[in-house]
Amino acid sequence: MRKEVLFSGFGGQGVILAGVILGRAAAVYENLYAVQTQAYGPESRGGASKAEVVISDEPIDYPKTLQPEYAIFFSQEAYSKYLHSVKEGAKVIVEKDLVPNRDLDFEKKLDVISLPLTEIAEETTGLSLTMNILTLGLLTAWTEIVSRDAIEKAVLDAVPKGTEEINLRALKKGFELGEKAKRGEL
Repeated sequence: MRKEVLFSGFGGQGVILAGVILGRAAAVYENLYAVQTQAYGPESRGGASKAEVVISDEPIDYPKTLQPEYAIFFSQEAYSKYLHSVKEGAKVIVEKDLVPNRDLDFEKKLDVISLPLTEIAEETTGLSLTMNILTLGLLTAWTEIVSRDAIEKAVLDAVPKGTEEINLRALKKGFELGEKAKRGEL
């Protein structure tokens, strides 16, 4: 079992942190093999960034995604650049407000959820910065790529001290959205 996940957006959205948290959840709390790689532009805030996570139940021979079956797009640039690299039938999450120009024909081959994630995070926690954690909750509940317990522990390991409660609120809102997605309500 090899699972490939692509997180992409721009600097400041927590793309890399989301990848690190997912990799930690798989490796530390699920006893799976996980590799996380990242790439970002020279300007940390606002430049393109991506994080790739490969999860497997056996040693990983190649650390990069080949055809991700899970992808998250937080910006138009990321969507335009990486959408066509995903596997047919992939589960894709799109930040609706930041990806206005979509390839709806190509998306017919995919399972896509498009939501105003930043707005939902802001309504849930008062901070748009928690959008990446909310999205991890959505991804986890929708796909069961790791357990909710594992992702929750990994989030608590990674977020700054004093922000645990707010990040758990974002994560749990993501779980709710993931449950709705599973029932076809999104």
